[in-house]
Amino acid sequence: MRGAFFETMLLLVSSFTFGMASLALKYRDDRRALVGWLLITLLLGLGFVAHELYDFHRMFEAGGVPSRSGFLSAFFSLVPLHGLHVTVACVWLIALLGQLAVHGLDAQTKNGLIRLAILWHFLDIVWIGIFSLVYLGGLA
Repeated sequence: MRGAFFETMLLLVSSFTFGMASLALKYRDDRRALVGWLLITLLLGLGFVAHELYDFHRMFEAGGVPSRSGFLSAFFSLVPLHGLHVTVACVWLIALLGQLAVHGLDAQTKNGLIRLAILWHFLDIVWIGIFSLVYLGGLA
């Protein structure tokens, strides 16, 4: 349970840092601040994925495999799928950082950052639902 709470905090803070990056994109003409916030967001997202993989490893070692129960089967269908989406968003963020380095803040890069911000915040909302139903619901 502590692991899932830590993962939740990583994603919530990453949502804040992406929000700060969005504000730097909109109101400041400071590319260093934008890149800084995006790098912090990326590190938090990668931290989430790494911690989730570590939790899965611990579960497997303890015998918590998908074939053990219906709950674990559903768990391993839902939670890693979310982690895959966070991983893809991190790869997209790396690509946008590269695009920013090569092309600067052109319209295409800004558009990509805005779209990724929407996905990033949506992933956080979905994780809150997963955390509430799967982890907190399991305590009830």
